[in-house]
Amino acid sequence: MTLDHITGPPGPSAGRRLRPPTDPCPQGLDKLAADGEEITISSVARAAGVHRSLIPRHSDLHAAVLARASEPPPGTTTGTQVSRQSLLADVANLTARNGRLSAHITRLERRLSEALGQAAWEASGLGAPADIETLKRRTTELAQQILDLRGELAERDEDLEAARAANRELMAQLNR
Repeated sequence: MTLDHITGPPGPSAGRRLRPPTDPCPQGLDKLAADGEEITISSVARAAGVHRSLIPRHSDLHAAVLARASEPPPGTTTGTQVSRQSLLADVANLTARNGRLSAHITRLERRLSEALGQAAWEASGLGAPADIETLKRRTTELAQQILDLRGELAERDEDLEAARAANRELMAQLNR
């Protein structure tokens, strides 16, 4: 037994020497197609009884598997058939949509958490009131009202003192 095919320099047909003279891969491919099963590299290798790494190493065999996989199964109508490429595109689109929805849900959860945290903070009385500007404006208004009332009170005190002085004067004139 010689090991020339293993130890010798690889030639242009070195990859072909690994396949047996009666290649079971095309028969496996034909069997899958006739049975109407899904044609993939793994399924063809399984049907032929070879390792799946054998098929991609042989460009002619790899091209035949890919070409047969893109063909519609026999006995199907061409009306509403869905191709493998369209299904893969749908899966990719749905995966991207799921990613976008997941990111959106994360943003909504963060906003809800912030809103609930703010509401709990305000309800506990630990945080500042919600509308500080309104409270400052109201404080200013009340301070101005206090000043106005003090001014009115001072005027009334002066009026009362003047009335008392007039009353004392009138009582003094009556008593004379």
